[in-house]
Amino acid sequence: MDILMLVTPAVNESINNWLEIKAATSNLATNTRVAYRNDLIDFFNFLAEYQNETADLLTVEKLKTSDIRAWQAKLRNLNTGPRSNARKLSSLKSYIRWLAKHRQFDATPILSLKSPKFTKKLPRPLEPIEAGSVLSECESIVSEPWVVARDTAVLILLYGCGLRISEALSIIGKDIPLRNTIRITGKGGKVRIVPVLEIAQKAVNEYTDLCPFQLVEDAKIFRGVRGKPLSPKIIQNKMKLVRHRLGLPASATPHALRHSFATHLLSNGGDLRTIQELLGHVSLSTTQIYTAVDTVRLMEVYSKTHPQA
Repeated sequence: MDILMLVTPAVNESINNWLEIKAATSNLATNTRVAYRNDLIDFFNFLAEYQNETADLLTVEKLKTSDIRAWQAKLRNLNTGPRSNARKLSSLKSYIRWLAKHRQFDATPILSLKSPKFTKKLPRPLEPIEAGSVLSECESIVSEPWVVARDTAVLILLYGCGLRISEALSIIGKDIPLRNTIRITGKGGKVRIVPVLEIAQKAVNEYTDLCPFQLVEDAKIFRGVRGKPLSPKIIQNKMKLVRHRLGLPASATPHALRHSFATHLLSNGGDLRTIQELLGHVSLSTTQIYTAVDTVRLMEVYSKTHPQA
């Protein structure tokens, strides 16, 4: 998607070059690359209106902190959350940092701007009994046997192996039948080896036995009813149905099963480094959020059960 109406071809080309270099050096996922571009489009949309002119490279070089603050103020007025505002500003600063290096101008004032503060939300895992109920309830929903087996297998992979939904749906024919481990390519192209529980092996292999479509080595195994690769939306909708039937909160999403995987491992003595590897987190700090979740859960148990609480 070009933004030719908002910037000169030179600026548009520089954005494309930055995205290509960013993707090559940081192993950006496609969705992340799209988000970066959309953040810049959002800014240049604003800038064109704010300055009443098409932006060229000189305009970018002469950006003032007041321009950025005006953009952030407009985002706040549009009720864009501080987390989204912080990400948008981070995208813009990354682009300007790269551009300043190549065109040799001083971007210190822009790069020194502080991001909006926001409170990171803790993941909301399910209790072990709730996670088990989700899997059982999924199996009980009346549908074609192969569809029931498919949806159950995907949910078991999320909870039993800690996979992201995109990772589970990326399993291909050459991975079948599942064995004790599976090679998973996660965010940013990061590859990891994930242990596969026997229950997950059995669930996936049962699905592949029932699947009415031919499963070839280089194609995704999870299929929709018309034979095309399964959309994450189908699993999200199934999880929504299951949580309604069980009376679980809206936070009980497919991704909550991955959170549950990590939290339950930690609660049972798993170490952070191992959990980091299993989840495919690049940084240990990302995994450390589960220690806060575990502490919160412990305090909830304490307050409910201690006679003096």
